[in-house]
Amino acid sequence: MNGMKQDFIVIGAGVIGLATAERLLAQGAAVTVLERGAVGQESSWAGGGILSPLCPWDYPDEVTRLTSHSANIFADWVAGLHAASGIDSEYEMSGMVVLPPFDVQVAQQWCAAHQVTLYPGSAADYALTTHGDVLYLPQVAQVRNPRLLRALRSRVESLGGRIVEQCVVRGIEAGDSRVQMLATSSGEYRAQNYIVTAGAWSKEVLGQYALQLDIKPMRGQMLLFKFAAPPLRHIVVQGDLYLIPRRDGHLLVGSTLEDVGFDKRTTSVARDDLSKRAQNILPQLCDMPVIQQWAGLRPASPRNIPTIGRHPHLENLYINSGHFRYGVTMAPASVEILVNEMTGTPQPFDVAPYCAGWN
Repeated sequence: MNGMKQDFIVIGAGVIGLATAERLLAQGAAVTVLERGAVGQESSWAGGGILSPLCPWDYPDEVTRLTSHSANIFADWVAGLHAASGIDSEYEMSGMVVLPPFDVQVAQQWCAAHQVTLYPGSAADYALTTHGDVLYLPQVAQVRNPRLLRALRSRVESLGGRIVEQCVVRGIEAGDSRVQMLATSSGEYRAQNYIVTAGAWSKEVLGQYALQLDIKPMRGQMLLFKFAAPPLRHIVVQGDLYLIPRRDGHLLVGSTLEDVGFDKRTTSVARDDLSKRAQNILPQLCDMPVIQQWAGLRPASPRNIPTIGRHPHLENLYINSGHFRYGVTMAPASVEILVNEMTGTPQPFDVAPYCAGWN
């Protein structure tokens, strides 16, 4: 047995696992986080940090309800992390320009129904020279997810949380409708409660207890460019392609959706395709070198709907996973929902759809 008895063991130290641990620690719980690799180096690190679905009107209500609630509380959450850790996550309401193709009527109707500001306009209004009509969502924010992860880790550790890296969960031992112990590459771990936040690896961690959970890896490749000053004022989206300008002149271009299992290799095909499509939007990229290319494995789930809540048969086992493209986006709301369930606190909305993934 490793160390003292814990209230919670969190399996997975991405943004969801760290945010879950941070919330529990702040409420006085004793928490250990087990991470199969290094903290925050998988999907949470690899993504772009756009705090909205790319085109929210194309997603189910179960997704946009969660992302909207997260967006409403994100600024205060990262401000608290900044104050506590001294690390600025660079939260910024930079707005998002959506390029065609899109259905203006569908977008306008959705935004009106959800109190989301939307401005139809032209590409020239946003210093984009190669397209006609666009849609602008001024309330969309972004965050630099590697910095958010560093702030979360710092906060978890300052609150007394224990993080164990290079610790692979090899089996869950259960009895009497409860998890009794975790067998890991670092020995046995026991706690009162267990929370699976292992992203694309969640189904593998759960093993025979995964039931009908449908979470699998989906590779996404990204490119990074560097300008002397930001070449765009806003996030720009076209279909599943996005360009994200950072304050310091870095520009992220992403991303692919590849069903290739647990393969994190990057490819020249993806680099060339993303570069070509991005150059059509921002011609300056034709003369710019790619300074970095990487891939992450998203925890893909049906219709992008995560599974959050208690296991149907094991009373002390919970999950917070399957956020697909929007783990960073959904993090504070997902943690709120999970902790509310654990403590019997009223939920901000109907959370039944997020328990359906077990069935």
